[in-house]
Order: sequence, then structure tokens, then C-alpha cells
Amino acid sequence: MSEAQRKGCPEWRVMLHGFVDGELDSAHAAQFEDHLATCPHCRAEMERVRAVREIVDQDGVKWRPPEALRSQVLSMLSFEQAAAASSLPPPRQAPVWRRALDLIRQWSFVPSLAVLAAGAILFVNAPSQTVLLQDQIMASHVRSMMADHLTDVLTSDQHTVKPWFNGKIDFSPPVSDLAKDGFPLVGGRIDYIGDRAVAALVYRRHGHVINLFIWPAASAAQTTTVHDGYNMTQWSDGGLVFWAISDVAAGDLAEFESVFRVAARA
Repeated sequence: MSEAQRKGCPEWRVMLHGFVDGELDSAHAAQFEDHLATCPHCRAEMERVRAVREIVDQDGVKWRPPEALRSQVLSMLSFEQAAAASSLPPPRQAPVWRRALDLIRQWSFVPSLAVLAAGAILFVNAPSQTVLLQDQIMASHVRSMMADHLTDVLTSDQHTVKPWFNGKIDFSPPVSDLAKDGFPLVGGRIDYIGDRAVAALVYRRHGHVINLFIWPAASAAQTTTVHDGYNMTQWSDGGLVFWAISDVAAGDLAEFESVFRVAARA
């Protein structure tokens, strides 16, 4: 998919391979099918992915990867396992990169240069667990505004939002109305990231939406990044991990993190 096409469908790109592999639930599969009906770029990308898979699935098509590539993949997996243990909720099944490693161990030789190129792209450019997590967060952020499902409980009263989560998730997220600091609370909802239910708090900043995703996780280093045009920041506190995402300026998102952390500890 070209860079222009990726930017055109950021909220759907993360779902495409799951759809092709039959890994989406029925609700998200139906959403993606509706999107395919109106998006020629995603239809073309889906056909490209399916064409590569058909080549790879042919009888007798095998590939013995170069030893240097195998060493690089194993090194990458070791790094990602350590990173995943610190911030990403445990997956329901083996992630794509681990299933890809199983394939590379089974293949022995491939005469097709096309498959060789496709395989090299798959393994060398396999996205990291952090990037996959950021993709999911970005997709959830965009979908919450596109599908008119920004909140499940619409109120600026933190004393209403916090107890609303009771019984819906297995932890208690901190909730604060930051209106006096310029970040009024809009409400909250249940979302789904990293194969688990998470809390999503919604704030506004000068008309811009800030989604704050929260779930239990081991402490991780604070990170700030720009992902497909969205500013994102991540921090840990009290056995929880927090991911904030918005199209506000990076300085505004940093200020939001600061005032939220102070309010959560009050």
C-alpha cells in the first residue's frame, strides 16, 4: 500500500490482515466489508495480500532463508518479547511475527523470486509490538469519532464516570475532571485493545478530542511519539499503563499528561 493510501485509511489498515486471515470478530468483519465496498485502495491492497498468499500456499513452494536473515529475525523476536512483557496486554493467540517465524523454520527452498521478495519483506519489515499497539490505539481513537461512539457514559461528572466502570472491567481507572486546567471531561467508554477490555476516558481541548486508554500492566518507560499524524504519549503509574492520543499540539498533550497525573494522585 502506498504512503498516500496508508494515510487515507489509517483506521482500517490495521484491520486488513486480520480480515484476510479470518481473525476479526463478526462486528469488525462487517464494518470492514462495508468499508471495502467504498474504498478501492483497500480492495486493491486486500487482493495483493491474497495473491501473495496464494503463491506461498502452492505445493512445492518452499524457501530456505539466508542465515543472516534468520539471525536477524531471532534477534528481533528476542527484543520484542522483552518489550511486550513491559507494556502490551497478553495476546489471545501467537502474534503474526511468531507465526511467521514458525513458517520460516518449515520452508527449505523456493524457486520463485516473487515469493522470496514477499517473504523478505514480511520478516525484515515485521512491525514491532509497540507499533502494533500504537496502530490499535490510533484505530480505536479514529473509530470512536467516526462511528459516533465517543462515550458509553456521557457526563463531565467524574463521580458518575468512575463507578460506571464497576463490573465492566477488572480494575478501577482513576477519573478526574480537568476543566479548570483546560481539559474538560466528556465521559468514558469500554474499548478493546491488545485482546482485552480497557477503560477509555474522553477529554476535550479547544474542540479537539483526547482519548486516554487505561489498563493494568507492568511499569514501562515513558514514551512520546507521533503516529500517522497523531500525537501519542504513554506512561505508567500505580500498576496501570496510560496511553493518550489526540491531534492536539504535542505541548498540549504533554500538559494534559502532567495535570492528569497530578489529579490522579490527589
